[in-house]
Amino acid sequence: MMATNGKVLSDGGASHSAMNGSTTTDGTKLLTKEAGAPVERFTFSREPTVEDIRRMQAEFTDERDWNQFHQPRNLLLALVGEVGEVSELFQWKGEVAEGLPDWSETEREQLAHELSDVFIYLVELAEKCRVDLPQAVLRKMVLNRLKYPASKVHGSAKKYTEYKD
Repeated sequence: MMATNGKVLSDGGASHSAMNGSTTTDGTKLLTKEAGAPVERFTFSREPTVEDIRRMQAEFTDERDWNQFHQPRNLLLALVGEVGEVSELFQWKGEVAEGLPDWSETEREQLAHELSDVFIYLVELAEKCRVDLPQAVLRKMVLNRLKYPASKVHGSAKKYTEYKD
């Protein structure tokens, strides 16, 4: 198993469809392989919050007088560029197992840097567009549950428009 910050990522061989789940008293979701012991699901740290990150980035931008450049269009283009950099890290690797068991520490660190850039630009774009991202996610999850009811879509990757009532 691969651990980061004390959290188990995965053993790399267990697919989500082959796992059953239970919940601990602290709310941590445990995944259990059909033939084995529980595997703790990866979780993010509680801090910093999205608001903490928004505030840190706003201070960083203000200190450099970069708000003149950090307008929605420019932030979107920077975000797309950073997503491209994440894509380059996966290019030519074929399918990559959960937890990245075959990646070096250097590759993992580079991925962490690039994903951080993506997240920072996403948060700043949401701020500039006045989108409360955590609340928008909650609303979107409600819509996703309606579009993809578990009873209809379990184990399928079809788009919601492909499901019949």
